[in-house]
Parts: sequence; C-alpha cells; structure tokens
Amino acid sequence: MFRERASFFNSLINYIYLSLIMVDVLTKEQRSYNMSRIKGKNTKPELLLRKLLFRRGVRGYRVHYRLVGKPDLVFPSKKVVVFIDGCFWHKCPKCFIEPETRKEFWINKIGGNVKRDKEVNKILKKEGWKVLRFWEHEIKTKPHKIVSRII
Repeated sequence: MFRERASFFNSLINYIYLSLIMVDVLTKEQRSYNMSRIKGKNTKPELLLRKLLFRRGVRGYRVHYRLVGKPDLVFPSKKVVVFIDGCFWHKCPKCFIEPETRKEFWINKIGGNVKRDKEVNKILKKEGWKVLRFWEHEIKTKPHKIVSRII
C-alpha cells in the first residue's frame, strides 16, 4: 500500500514538474512544421503591394536584391528600399499583442528584430539609400496610400 502511494505521488510530482517546464503543447516536429510555414518572401501584403505598384505602372524594382536587411522591394536606380514589417515580428505599436506563453523568449526574439531593424536603417541610410518601412496592417487597410508614398 505504501509503495503504491509513493509511486502515485512520484508520478504526480513528475507530471507537475514536466508541465511546468514543458510549456509547448506541440511536439518538436509539429512546432518545426508550423514555423516552417511562416513565409519570409512573397507574403500576402508584399504581393498586394507589388500588384498595386504594377497597376500604377511602377517598374524597375527588384525583389531578390542582395542588400543588408533583405528588403522586400529595392529600387536600385532611385536608391530606395521598402520593408514590409509584420506587426507581430517587428512589434507594431498599434497591433502588437504580447504572447501569453514563453514570454521571455518572444520578448527577446522580437526585441532583437526591432534592434536589428534600427541598425539596418542606419547602415542603409549611411550608404545613401532611402529607407521606407510599412506595417503589415497599413498595407492591408490603406494600400493605395502606401503606393502613393512609394511613388
């Protein structure tokens, strides 16, 4: 009887301990698959912006241009780069909602993205580029206004 109780309590303690350190409810493979589906190029806001620019007759931009920060659009002849920042990944002041799980990890990750964005802006400006950054929600809600700012 004593051994059964001890075994039960050991199992309970292990369960509680593991549930405290294992916050993620997905397996490593499931999480890896989910993260792999997050696109870095040809996102919906980026495609929408490119389509609207094309309709307005804007040509001469490059999509895969080797430049610091990997801009979404580059106008080499005008020395203009355009970044479309995701509201979550780049901490939009209007839309960003702090994650509920793994807060420390996400705050560090997103904080690093914001810091890198500032460094990239500084480097590109120093090299003579005009840097335009737009939030994902701006392109979804006011795409024509964004196109006008680029033109």
